[in-house]
Amino acid sequence: MDQDEAKSGSLVARMKDFVKDVRVESTKVSWPTRIELRDSTTVVIVTVLMVSVFLFIVDRVLQSSLGLLFR
Repeated sequence: MDQDEAKSGSLVARMKDFVKDVRVESTKVSWPTRIELRDSTTVVIVTVLMVSVFLFIVDRVLQSSLGLLFR
């Protein structure tokens, strides 16, 4: 029983240390401003749209080419 209690005590202590470390590290985080967040989101959306259009065009070209090839 003593070993089980020692293990659980060390687990609780490790969990407390972990939570403390998480709090310390979260104070070091540099959160983006609203403008930075908006700009980054815009870049991601535009990039996704451009890649989608590119893949659509490549898909259609390959579909047409293979359609003509196996006709």
